[in-house]
Amino acid sequence: MNIVEDIRLALNAIRSNFLRTVLTLSIIAVGIMALVGILTSIDGIKASIFNTFSNMGANTFDIRKWDQRRQRRGDQKKVVKSISWDEAKRFQNRYKYPATVSISTLGSAFATLQYGSERTNPNIRVMGADENYLTVAGYDVAVGRNFSETETMQGRQVAIIGEGAAKKLVDRPEIIVGKSVSIGNVKCQIIGLLESKGSGSAFNADNVVILPALKVRQRFPSEDRSYTITVAVDDAARLGAAAEEANGLMRAIRKVSLGAENDFEIATSDKLANSLFENLQYITASAFVIALITLLGAAIGLMNIMLVSVAERTREIGISKAIGASSAAVLRQYLVEAIVICQLGGLFGIVLGILAGNGVSLLINGPFIIPWLWIFVGISFCLIVGLLAGLYPAIKASRLDPIESLRYE
Repeated sequence: MNIVEDIRLALNAIRSNFLRTVLTLSIIAVGIMALVGILTSIDGIKASIFNTFSNMGANTFDIRKWDQRRQRRGDQKKVVKSISWDEAKRFQNRYKYPATVSISTLGSAFATLQYGSERTNPNIRVMGADENYLTVAGYDVAVGRNFSETETMQGRQVAIIGEGAAKKLVDRPEIIVGKSVSIGNVKCQIIGLLESKGSGSAFNADNVVILPALKVRQRFPSEDRSYTITVAVDDAARLGAAAEEANGLMRAIRKVSLGAENDFEIATSDKLANSLFENLQYITASAFVIALITLLGAAIGLMNIMLVSVAERTREIGISKAIGASSAAVLRQYLVEAIVICQLGGLFGIVLGILAGNGVSLLINGPFIIPWLWIFVGISFCLIVGLLAGLYPAIKASRLDPIESLRYE
């Protein structure tokens, strides 16, 4: 008896116990769907993050407050000092490397816009920035204009709006330019509409309003406000040298002692993306745990079905042995049956997982992904589950005495 015949017999046995097999197959499919679906969506999110930061440019780096969340457990607690407006301006004035320097700060991540009777949900991101911010952040103005140096220096009540935020107020975003819009408790004239950048995985880049940094400082007060300095060098090949010079200048401005660690951080676009990737590792680990728990339950269910199948087919086993089937052939037949059930469930789960994962990816404007690695992992998991769940029932079937089996009622 060859393996093809074993598979044919396995399919016949599945048809004869259809309901029980489908229930077990479904549990296996759910586990594999959770694994493949979550990991596929994570791959889509990673691709979206990479594209988002690529749009910011490979020639930029940020100088920002040191992120305390990166401190490892057991390390000496570092004092986190915000970057003040005065420090940021001193850096901008003293940095002589061939580059464009911009200063920005987050005013609010949950602001509300109002234009006439239309009002948005409190999910608009308000940024305070200078006239160089659009250049270093990779934004382009579709309608209207950028801030002038005078407007940013004096903190005038003007604003530049993202397309996503504008669409929540008017049907045609371009007509918002020149109109007065209430941004929280600030009324500003919209002087520019940004071209759409699409939804990134970390945030919607179009769901934003940009005000002069001084206006945000006045109207969105915060005790721990910190400013981000973004530097866009003229030559991407000199990014490392530019960052080194910026590091030395910032240490001097912040009066960091010789030999002491920086109390700020310099982050390039790829470092920011890698930081987000590190956080996604926890989701990946969770996906494996969910899948393993589900597959453990499926393995128990499959073993139970196979034991019931052995009991119901005792006479069939006795007849097979009586006409010459060896114990090894019987063991192989039942083992193949368990593996076939697992693989059918796994294939169904893989298809559902790819659809679910790519659904999430498409929602954040990520690419369509065929996760070949996770497909292989899913199939391997199913093979292992089939072997573990089917081994004991197969051994039990192979050890049945043919004479006793023929007498079984």
